[in-house]
Amino acid sequence: MKVVSVPASLEERTFDALVQAVDAAAGGRALFDARHLRWVDPYGMLGLLAAGEVAGHGGERPVLQLPDSAEVTSYLGRMGFLTHAERIFELHGPARRGAEAASDVLLEITPITSHGDVHAVVDKVRERAGLILSRQLNYPFRDVVQFNVILSEVCQNILEHAGSGGWVAAQTYNWAKRLGRKVAVIAVMDLGVGFKGSLASAHAARYGDKWSDATALEAAFLHGITRFHDPGRGQGLQQIRRQVGRWGGKVSIRSGRAQIADVPDWDDAVPLMDDLPPFPGSQICIILPAKQVQEAT
Repeated sequence: MKVVSVPASLEERTFDALVQAVDAAAGGRALFDARHLRWVDPYGMLGLLAAGEVAGHGGERPVLQLPDSAEVTSYLGRMGFLTHAERIFELHGPARRGAEAASDVLLEITPITSHGDVHAVVDKVRERAGLILSRQLNYPFRDVVQFNVILSEVCQNILEHAGSGGWVAAQTYNWAKRLGRKVAVIAVMDLGVGFKGSLASAHAARYGDKWSDATALEAAFLHGITRFHDPGRGQGLQQIRRQVGRWGGKVSIRSGRAQIADVPDWDDAVPLMDDLPPFPGSQICIILPAKQVQEAT
């Protein structure tokens, strides 16, 4: 059995370490050692589920050693992670589930497998987003409505571009040290064909040898290129980028071997990274910071 060490802090910035470990463990049954996990956000949770699916493609279900921290394992339970992990992993360790779908969760891990799921997700988050985004993040009502539109667009992308199902999750945190205010972290992931595969039939030929994961991400994220020939179709990604930018937030998309991001002043991420450890599908992270009182008014 090959050991995959899960980083102590599992989020967008440390996901590549997990991917690299999964890649190194290919060819045998994998043991995901998450005993030392101390912090995980929605992106990290979905990333762990996706990595488990990839590791299990060889046949045997991977093992997940749950965190020693009762607080972390309880939080995983509240986010619905343990329920979904049971389908992917053989779970070892105390599964302190806590209360699933607790009131402090904006949107617990939710699978997206049909257009009906997208509407159900938006309906579910609408019930909570109004209170959490307005009371905790100081967003006015019009922005709460726009958030629901963004979430719907991102989830639709899974079905229209990925060629497979995926997951979505969101939660709020107090980033007192990193940003000095609260944020909402929204993650959407799938294990489908990725941006390069989705756009290849319509655009790969004119890029020739330059066609790559990074090129496909730049084409979609920066230039609004889509697989549709009809004007106006498939523009949701650029609309998301512009809206999140107006809110001072961050959007990053990882696909294949590349990652692209619209980076705000408060973050030090690299806008475009290439030659990353390969991973199927697309992984999207949206971070929305709380509005200052003067911004909200």
